[in-house]
Amino acid sequence: MRDLGAGFGHLLKGQRWVARHGKSYGFGLLPGLITLVLYAAALVGLALWGTDFVAWATPFADDWSSPWTGLFRGFLTAVLFALALLLAVLTFTAVTLLVGQPFYESLSERVDRDVSPDGTAPESHLPLWRELWISGRDSLRILLRAAVWGVLLFALGFIPVVGQTVVPVIGFFVTGFFLTEELASVALQRRGVQLRDRLALLRSRKTLVWGFGTPLSVSFLVPFVAVFLMPGAVAGATLLARELLGEEIRDGGADRSEDGSADPAVSSGPARPAGPTGPTGPVPRH
Repeated sequence: MRDLGAGFGHLLKGQRWVARHGKSYGFGLLPGLITLVLYAAALVGLALWGTDFVAWATPFADDWSSPWTGLFRGFLTAVLFALALLLAVLTFTAVTLLVGQPFYESLSERVDRDVSPDGTAPESHLPLWRELWISGRDSLRILLRAAVWGVLLFALGFIPVVGQTVVPVIGFFVTGFFLTEELASVALQRRGVQLRDRLALLRSRKTLVWGFGTPLSVSFLVPFVAVFLMPGAVAGATLLARELLGEEIRDGGADRSEDGSADPAVSSGPARPAGPTGPTGPVPRH
């Protein structure tokens, strides 16, 4: 339960950090707004022409007697739209991170410098095209894993009672895990941690990850909320990544001003270890 609360705490601290750094928050909104417009256009198109697509895809039902044709195609249309919404939730973060790689990379570095006891942040030293390639490749791998879970949970959803109660809850936890991986990848990729190692790191403290990602996945179901929470989610995921790796976090780091200087009204206090169970020592670069 301690890790569950700590994960949620990182989510709140990330939102508080961007609230105190207006410029970083403003730039962090742009990728989400661009992605939102693209997704909204796709969902509107599906709502307008989804019925026609289902009718085209099921010509064998043309000769069915009424009302079975309408019921069957109506059910398939509803399922198609539900799957599209699920896919939108699962992919929104990945696409937004890919679109906003330079924005979120800069934001994550600022958070690292702000909370680091020595004021430094790890740097990848990779060209932008290389970072985009790695990010896109890893996101595709994560989406494939998430899709397998999505199909499995969709099938389990037809089980009476359990499918309408337990399965949706499991779905939020699964979505929260993959959502956290995508967000934390900004900071972890900069440290040279590869996808397989990232997943092992996250699995080592699942309750911490669930505490961060599950409430975020629930909030992302509300229209437009994801756009406004994304900058803070990236900031919070950077703090979470530091805890997973056992890196120190300077108390009061989130209270520095926009220009990076400490707020004189807030005592920073001594540095504290980010977490008791994270791996220690430098992370090998691949």
